[in-house]
Amino acid sequence: MIADLICSTCSTDADVEAVGRAEDGRIQVRCTRCGGEWTRGRATERRVDHHPVLPTLEQLRERFPGPGDVEPARLARVEQLKHEFLERVQPHPDPAVARHWATYQQIFSADGPVRASPADLKAFANIRLGAHPGNMSVFNRAWNELGDSDAADKLRGVIEYLLRGPRDVPLEDRLTTLITDRDAGMKGFRESLLTKVLCVVEDREYLPILTYTSPASAGKREVAQDVWGLALPDPHRVTWTIGRLIVWSNRLLLVLAGDGFATVHHAAKFLWWAKDRDIRAR
Repeated sequence: MIADLICSTCSTDADVEAVGRAEDGRIQVRCTRCGGEWTRGRATERRVDHHPVLPTLEQLRERFPGPGDVEPARLARVEQLKHEFLERVQPHPDPAVARHWATYQQIFSADGPVRASPADLKAFANIRLGAHPGNMSVFNRAWNELGDSDAADKLRGVIEYLLRGPRDVPLEDRLTTLITDRDAGMKGFRESLLTKVLCVVEDREYLPILTYTSPASAGKREVAQDVWGLALPDPHRVTWTIGRLIVWSNRLLLVLAGDGFATVHHAAKFLWWAKDRDIRAR
C-alpha cells in the first residue's frame, strides 16, 4: 500500500478517491468508507497570475505633453508675439457676454437646473455669445423629438452629472461618458456644448475653444501644433479618452499662454491670432 493513500481511520486504501487539488498543488483525497479527507503528494509553488499594474490618472496626466516639450526658441518667439498682441489688441470685454454667462452660471449652480425653464436650457445651445459651438441642428432635432419637458429633464441630468457627478469619477471621465455613451449623454449635446458648460461655470479655467481637434475650425490640438509646435495625441490613435484629452489640452494651453490676459476670451483671441502668424524663431 502507498503510505499517503492509507486512510488513518480505516487503515485501508481500497476505498480512497481523489476529490480535487489543493492550492499548493497537492491532491485532495477522501475515504468513501468513513468520509475522512486528507492531501497527498508534494506541495508545489502556488501559481500567481500577474496582471499588469495600470497607471493612475495622475501618472497618465504626467505623460501628456507639457511646456517642457516646447523648443526654447519657439517659446521665445511666441513670447515676442504675445507682447506684440497685448500692445495692439485690447481686451474690450463684451458686456453682453458677461451678462449672458452670469445668467447661466446661476442656472448651472447646484439647484439651478431644477428651476431652469426648458426655453433657457434650449437657448444655451443656440446662443453664440462668448463661445460658438457650431451647427446645432442635431441637438435641436433631438430636442424637438423628445419634446420640451422630456428634453429639459434629459439635459438637466446631463449637466448635473457633468458638474456634480459621483466624487469617485473624475471630471475627465464624466466628460468622456457624456460624449461617448449614447444612453448617458444627450444627442447633439456632446463635446462642444459640454465644454461650453465648463467654460461658463469655470470662466477662468477653460478657454472658449470648444473642440479638442478640428482641422476646419482649429481645435486645441491644432492650436498647440501651430503655435508651439506640440504634437498632441491623435484621439483615434491613442487609448487616452476624449475627456482627458479635452481637459488636459485646455490646461496645457492656459499654462503656455501665461499671464497678461484680461480674460480667457482675451487669451483665446491671442491663440487664434498667433496660429496664423509666422512662429519660426528669428
